[in-house]
Parts: sequence; C-alpha cells; structure tokens
Amino acid sequence: MALTLGGGPLTTRPPEAVNYRIDGPPHRLFLHDFPRRVRALFGGEVVLDSDRARLLHESNLLPQLYVPTEDVRTDLLQPTSHSTHCPFKGDAAYHSVRAGDRIAENAVWHYPRPTESAPWLEGLVALYWGSMDAWFDEDEEVFGHIRDPYHRFDVRSTGRHVRVLAGDVVVAESRRAKLLSETGLPNRYYLPREDVRTELLEPSATHTVCPYKGTASYASLRVGERRLPDAAWSYPEPFDGALAIADRLCFLSDDLTTEIDGEPL
Repeated sequence: MALTLGGGPLTTRPPEAVNYRIDGPPHRLFLHDFPRRVRALFGGEVVLDSDRARLLHESNLLPQLYVPTEDVRTDLLQPTSHSTHCPFKGDAAYHSVRAGDRIAENAVWHYPRPTESAPWLEGLVALYWGSMDAWFDEDEEVFGHIRDPYHRFDVRSTGRHVRVLAGDVVVAESRRAKLLSETGLPNRYYLPREDVRTELLEPSATHTVCPYKGTASYASLRVGERRLPDAAWSYPEPFDGALAIADRLCFLSDDLTTEIDGEPL
C-alpha cells in the first residue's frame, strides 16, 4: 500500500491489524532519496535538473519532490511576499519563476527555518507540479505527479460474470474482463467494447491523467431520458505497464450498479 494514503502506516489513521505502534506524532513525515535524475521545464528553460532529489511522504498527501537549491536555476526565480505556515514543517517562503515573457506565480517554495522535527528540509526547495510545462524522470516525460515507489497496480484476466446496470437496463455484460487492482483504490473491471452497449455512450470532453496508467478519455451514458455524465472511461493509449486495459471500458457512477457473479460491488 502507499505509505501516506489508503490506510498506509503513515496516515493519520494507520491500520489496526498490526503488531506494532508508531511512537510519534499523528501527522508523519518521511524523507528519502529519489533514485533517478529529474528535470522540470518552463518557458523553454530547464528550471530544475537534479540527481540528488528527495521524496517527502507526508500523512494524507501525495509524495512531494524536493531538491537542493543548487540544482535549481535561481537566476529564474523572483522572491514574492507570499508565505504559508505548516505546523509540521514551518513557514514557507515563495518564489515565482520567470522565463522570457512567461511567469509562474509562487511556483517554488522552501523552508528557511524548518521546525525542529524537520531540520533536513533546510536547503531544499520544491515546485508545484502543475506550474511547470513538463517534467522528466530520466528521459521519460512524467504526467500528473511524480510516481510513488510505494504505489503499484496489477492487471489480471478474470472469467467472473460482470454486469453493469442503469436501473433495469443492462449496459454491459462480460466474462472477459480485466481486473485492475491499484494501491488504495477499489478493484476496477475493464470490459472489452464488444461486451458493452456502446450505442448508449456519448463522447465527453473530459480527460484525466494518471501517472501510472496514462490519459483517460471519458464518455457519458444515455439511457432513455437519463444522461449520466462521464460514467465510463478508457485508456486508448496506456503506458507500457497498463497495455492490458488498452481501449477497454470501465464504469463508475452513483446511478450505476456493477454486479460481480450476481452480487453488487
């Protein structure tokens, strides 16, 4: 499981079925070395280039990448008056990034005087992921956020009887699903399009990015007069590790029922 989400040991409510107790504050921080070179680009400039990055795991949050100040183009940074306070890390000072005629407001932060419980944050800076144009893990572009080394997913073929219903209407029915199990998330069933009533689907403009699986494209579902927005999604061109679910459809909506071997999920 992920360390800081989904019931992991560093969440504010760690799992109970263990034979240990963590002696420490309920909000936990864990910093460790990131093993590869990372780069961030903005406005045609390399803002960050480091093979000394650290990954901070913090209770109930996604991991955050920090790098030494020396690995950031400080000539592109402009200090601002913005500041925030974290009771666990300290008072953060912010900089904007300027590259040519483009500026990313308050995109960079650091803790000049971190708390006594997090002194190792001194000399490290972090960047808001979405403020940069592109991020690279070695030479591969990364989307969404940096990948958590404690997060994983597995895809398995299953012959279980999967049905998706909108009321009494069967939207999809299959014994050829791919079952995707992902850290901290419920199992998802990806069905071949041949087993889905695709005439009920309407393309949506919605897209989301998963750093582990790729870019998802959504579709709304129309059953009679009812329209269920973004009730289905697929990965037309998933990343290498998720090729088994390529172009298959998965369903999720409060107005849908998914049955597995006759039992509702």
